Parts: sequence; C-alpha cells; structure tokens
Amino acid sequence: MTATERGVGLADQSADAETVLAWFRRMRENAPVSHDSEAGVWHVFRHADVERILADPGTFSSDFSSLMASQEDVARFIKGNLLRKDPPQHRKLRTLVSKVFTPGMVAQLAPRIEVITDELLDAKAGAEQMELVSDLAYPLPVIVIAELLGIPVEDRPMFGRWADSLVAPESQTSFIPNAERTQAMAVVMREMNAYCLEHIRHRRARPQDDLASRLVAAEVDGQRLDDEEIIGFVGLLLLAGHITTTALLGNVVLCLDEHPDAAAALRADTGGLPGAIEEVLRFRTPLAPSMRRTTRDVQVGEHTVPAGQIVLAWLASANRDERQFSEPDRFDIRRTPNAHLSFGHGIHFCLGAPLARLEVRIAVQKMLTRWSGMSIGEGVEHHDARGIVGAKRLPLHLRWA
Repeated sequence: MTATERGVGLADQSADAETVLAWFRRMRENAPVSHDSEAGVWHVFRHADVERILADPGTFSSDFSSLMASQEDVARFIKGNLLRKDPPQHRKLRTLVSKVFTPGMVAQLAPRIEVITDELLDAKAGAEQMELVSDLAYPLPVIVIAELLGIPVEDRPMFGRWADSLVAPESQTSFIPNAERTQAMAVVMREMNAYCLEHIRHRRARPQDDLASRLVAAEVDGQRLDDEEIIGFVGLLLLAGHITTTALLGNVVLCLDEHPDAAAALRADTGGLPGAIEEVLRFRTPLAPSMRRTTRDVQVGEHTVPAGQIVLAWLASANRDERQFSEPDRFDIRRTPNAHLSFGHGIHFCLGAPLARLEVRIAVQKMLTRWSGMSIGEGVEHHDARGIVGAKRLPLHLRWA
C-alpha cells in the first residue's frame, strides 16, 4: 500500500511541526519506505536507510537535471552548485572550494562575528522586547557571508527575497522538480546570477582580500573555477549560508524556552553550548528533507525503488529514530553520542557547518550573558515544517542581567 493510499502522503500533512513529527513516528513504525503517488516521490524515514542514501551518490544522485526542463538560468546556477553535483564533477568543485573555504578561515572569523553580534544586540539595549529573526538571527549570518564575499551588506533584503523564493517556497511540496518549479526558479536565478557574475568579474579584474577573490584565484593540479562555477558557489553561500543558521538560532531559543532546566544549566556554564547546539540540531532539524534521484533500481527496506525516482530522505525523522537514539523525543543537551544527520552525511556533508555552529555558539553565549532571562512572546510564526523547521517570526520578552 502506498503512502498516498494510506492517507499519509506529503500533501496530507499540515505545516505544523508536531503534526509532521507524529507523521514521522507513524511512518517509521508502519511504512519506513513508502511511495507517495500524489507527490510523485518515495519517502524514507529511518536513520539507517537515510544514512545509507546519503552515503551512496552513485545510486542516489543529487543531479536532477534529467527531471527538469532545460532552462539556461537554472543551468548556469547549478553549474557550480555543490549540492546538485555528483562525482567526478563534485570532487573537482569541492576540492577547489575547500582550498579557500577552510575550517581555519572560519575560525578566524570569530572576533568579527562577536563584533557583529554585539552591534545587533546593542541596538536593542534596554528594550524589553525584540523580534529574534529580524533583529539577530537573520542579519547576523547574512552580514557575515556578505562581508566574507566582499558583497555590500546593504543588499541583504535582496538575499532574503531570493532565499524565500528558492529555498522556502510557500508550499513545501513545490520544491519537487517539475516544469512549473523550474520556471519559477529561473526568474529568481536570472537576477541572482547576474548579480553574482558582476561581483565575480569585478574581483577578477581587481582582487581584494575576500573569499570571492580567493575563489577566482584558487587552483588545484592546474584546474581553476570558471566564472559560472563560482556563481553557483557564491549563490549557494548567500542562500544556504544564512538559512540554516537563522533557523538554528531560533530553534535554540525555542528549545531553551521549552526546557528551562537546560537554559539554567547553560547560563551557569556556557561551556556546554557546543553539545547543546548539537542536540538542538537533532531535536529541531533545520532542513527536514534531503532529496535524491535514483540512478538504478535499488532495494530500500522492503521495497524496490525504480530508477529515475525522487527520494525524500527525511533527516528530521532520522534524527528522532528510536532505533538510533535513546528516548529520541527527550531534549538532552548532554546527549552522547549524537549521530544526527542535520548537516548531511558523506560527500555532501555541509561545507558551512563549522560557520553555522560558530555563529550560533557566539550569539547564544552573548544572549545568555546579557539577559538574565528571555521568554517567547505572542505572535510566533513558523515555516512549513515539511521543509524548514524554524521560526519566521520569534518575539522575545527580555530580562536584563
């Protein structure tokens, strides 16, 4: 019986996180691999199966070009987009990008991240309320990425508009590739490609001390990135470089509000923040699904998934799998081990994970230091939990230390 026949397909779920989590629990138990004929996808819910899919790019491809109508603007963006490349193209791109986007480079950003965070929090000094997303969680990572690339920070409303259109569409079922989705993406990508290309050409002509200039100059074994390959990576950073961090920072606050004992423990010892952030990543997984395309007929669980099918590997479900995690619905900031899949697994493990972790750790540490308490106010708005798990709007009441 298919997921749609059971009445539990993707389109049957509301945007509410608790409803989606309940769906995950039912499906892990009763139909851990299921076909959703209405959405035209296969769902995979258990940790072991999701991990296997992410670890096998030969069978589960990240390249959806064969399922999408040919479109010049989309093709230009995807050319350098690591998320949508398979080996050997992925290896070339990742090697060159990793040469300049290194953990050491990220670590050196800490002092600047602290300054930016302080400036954003200073703007709310003495206030009894703030809206976390617009006041801190969104501008912080966008400013960091823009400065890193040498792009004008004042353009950040435009980056948000692109992200809303491409990564967080109104209907989370609309992220599935089809002709309508391709055309909608093309309109936004045409504008984004032109913007990024102009910046890259400026840096090629007049290099500066920024990541864009280093990408232009990067070389491994005589290979370099061309301008269109750099477009894809710069665009990816502008989008993915803030979405996960924005959602994660809001999710930390939501979790601490729901679990005051954990908040008190971290306020007493902020050294526990790295472990707490990992638990938030597991407990409220920022990006719920990871999408792949089968390159051959393949057995997953008790089902044979045919070649050319879209598979939604549900990271947010895998991270609550009872077979992997003891008491998975319990929030435990000291959970060890914590083999969550929120940043992916295998060759597509998120290149920006160290930066997201650093930004959130610094921001939460400063919030806990400045305020003796914070609580969620009225009017919280959430993303559709079938796509992004996080707040679009998160009002806070503040108590100052």
